[in-house]
Amino acid sequence: MTATVTATDSPLHRPLRVRGLDLPNRIVMTPMTRTASPGGVPTDAVAQYYRRRAAGGTGLIVTEGVGIDLPSAMDHPDVPNLHDPAARDGWRRVVDAVHEAGGRIAPQLWHVGPLFGAMRHVDDVAPMRPSGLWGEPGVTSYPQEYVERSAAPTAAMTESDIDCVIESFADAARTAVDLGFDAVAIHGGHGYLLDAFLWSSTNRRDDAWGGDLLRRTAFPAAVVRAIREVIGDDMPILYRFSQHKQQNYTGRIADTPEELGVILNALVDAGVDVLDASSRRFDAPAFEGSDLSLAGWAKRTTGAIAMAVGSVGLGASLRDGRLAGPTVESVDNVAELERRMAAEEFDLAGIGRLHLADPRIAETLRERRPLPEFDRRRHEAVLT
Repeated sequence: MTATVTATDSPLHRPLRVRGLDLPNRIVMTPMTRTASPGGVPTDAVAQYYRRRAAGGTGLIVTEGVGIDLPSAMDHPDVPNLHDPAARDGWRRVVDAVHEAGGRIAPQLWHVGPLFGAMRHVDDVAPMRPSGLWGEPGVTSYPQEYVERSAAPTAAMTESDIDCVIESFADAARTAVDLGFDAVAIHGGHGYLLDAFLWSSTNRRDDAWGGDLLRRTAFPAAVVRAIREVIGDDMPILYRFSQHKQQNYTGRIADTPEELGVILNALVDAGVDVLDASSRRFDAPAFEGSDLSLAGWAKRTTGAIAMAVGSVGLGASLRDGRLAGPTVESVDNVAELERRMAAEEFDLAGIGRLHLADPRIAETLRERRPLPEFDRRRHEAVLT
C-alpha cells in the first residue's frame, strides 16, 4: 500500500542546503524567455515580476536566459544581458527586489550557439557552431523557412572562439557575484552552444573538443571550471541539460545510463552542484527497461543533487501545448511528483509555466489549492 503524502510532510516543502545556499523548499522557478528587457536591460516591471514569485514562496528563482557578452550569444534585442552597465543596474534592482521579498535568485547564463537566428533573423552575425553544423533536422516546432535557412554549414569554431566563449561565461558569472545573485545557472541543453558540443550531430570535431563522448564533454566542463574559479566555493552552480534538441526533439546525447554518467560526472567533477534535467515530462522514462526519469538517472549516476523539469501540473509539454492551442489543461500530477521525491529519485522540482499562471504557485501547492490553468495568450503576453 502506498502512503499518502500530506501537505505537512510533502518533500516539496522541505528545506535543502546547496553549498552555502539554504533553500526553504524544493520548488524552483525554471527559466522562461520573456523578451521584456528592451535593449537587454531589465526594467522595473521585470523586477516586480520576479519579486512576486519570491513573495509567493518559491524556494529558488532561475531567471530567463541571460546572454553572455558576445554578438553571437543572443539574437533578440529584448533578451537581457549582464554586461551593459544599464543592464547591470537593472539586474541589481531585480536582485534587491527578490531579496526584499525573502527570495533567492540565480541568472541562467546563455549562448544560443547553432540556434542563433531562431528568434530573429540577423544578417551580419555568424552563429557559433562546434563544427559549423546546425544539426540534423527532425521533429521540431521551428518553421520550415528557418530550418532551411539554417541548414547551410558555417565555419567551425576556432580555438580563439572557444577561449572567448569560456572567458565570457566566466565574466558573466563574476558579474553575477558582484550583483548579489545567490547562485549561477548555465544553459547546457536544448541544442544551444554547450549542448551542441555534446550532440554528435553538431560536433564532428577531431581535436581536443570532439571525438568520443568524454572529449565532446570537454568544452562544457571547461566552462563550468572557469565559472567555479571566479565564483569561489560557496556559491552553487546549476547546469541544465537535456536529451531533446530544438532542432530535433528525438535527438539524444546519451543512449544508455552509462553514457549519461560519462557526461554528467565530468560536469560534476568540474564544479556543478545541481543537475537540471530538462525533459518534456518530468516523469517520462529516460531509458528502456526502467521507469526512472532523466533526473532520476542524473542522481543515480552521479550522486549529485538533481532537479526534475517538465509539465508539472500540466497535461501537455511545451511543444505539444503550442501545437494543440493556447490553453493547456491543468493535470494534477503533483502526487506523482511528490511520490518520486519522497523516494529520493530527485531532489528539486522545476516549475515553469505554472509560475506564469500563478505567481504564488508555491503557496498554492503548500495549501493544496486547485492548480491554475495555463493560457499562453494571456500568461506569456505580459509580465504579471
